[in-house]
Amino acid sequence: MATHHTKVLIIGSGAAGLTAAIYAARANLKPILLAGLQPGGQLTITTDVENFPGFPDGVQGPELMERMQAQAERVGTEVIYDLITEVDFSKRPFRCVSDSGDEYFGETVIISTGATARWLDIPSEVEYRGFGVSACATCDAFFFRGKDVAIVGGGNTAVEEAIFLTNHASSVTLIHRRDSLRAERVMQDHLFANPKVKVIWDSVVDEVKGSESPKSVTGLRLRNVNTGETSEIDVAGLFVAIGHTPNTAMFKDVLDMDAEGYLITKPDSTATNVPGVFAAGDVQDHIFRQAITAAGTGCMAAIEADRFLVDHGKIA
Repeated sequence: MATHHTKVLIIGSGAAGLTAAIYAARANLKPILLAGLQPGGQLTITTDVENFPGFPDGVQGPELMERMQAQAERVGTEVIYDLITEVDFSKRPFRCVSDSGDEYFGETVIISTGATARWLDIPSEVEYRGFGVSACATCDAFFFRGKDVAIVGGGNTAVEEAIFLTNHASSVTLIHRRDSLRAERVMQDHLFANPKVKVIWDSVVDEVKGSESPKSVTGLRLRNVNTGETSEIDVAGLFVAIGHTPNTAMFKDVLDMDAEGYLITKPDSTATNVPGVFAAGDVQDHIFRQAITAAGTGCMAAIEADRFLVDHGKIA
């Protein structure tokens, strides 16, 4: 077991964490970044990224994260492949303990542990994830221009994304396991008024069907939850919009969070309710959930951590 000390401890290695690391390192704060369970975050399981500025021909998600990490390390970030399992924010320096038993002490902490998309948990969904199955319409709708797609869900996110998909797809089939939606009424009205949208009620996706050459989604097998009857529809893509789970379990009863578990930050800030602890990226953003917005809040968190250290006499 080892003990590590830093002025800025960053938990999480997605776009938010790595951007925070770049800014903190360039401020000569010598940050330590803990890569966590999924180094690189959600973008490492994303194929084509065409909406991140600076890549006119697009970039593969894993490559983008590798470039971010290389930049963070080049300017002075120490990246450690460890997973934090316990935190003590009752006093400074803040103490974090990893599953390896190592202790990490930070004068400030930036939390960028992200959020995990909820999936349908069927084998075929996993097989075609990134090949027609997606959890982000804003990210991937562009690839389905003029094609038929389906989306699963019944809340605000599912309805918003279904409407957004109609800007690209030729048709959108929304599949919901109940006979009514949970989304706000005004959003439902917009959905039902859109001629490109069809709703299939009381149904779940039993199987994602596809081809292997090229690997792509070709359809879905649906099952009616009331009758058990199955049916098939032809679609080129499936979007899963049944919510995200923020990776905040270890911060319960330590930091303020909303009913869904997202960390609450102050207006126009990444500061949490504990002075010196900041949150950036999807762990505190349940609205946009984009790599570019995560990177933006990572930048904010690093700048705020720097100012906090100056105000508390930790930087000469």
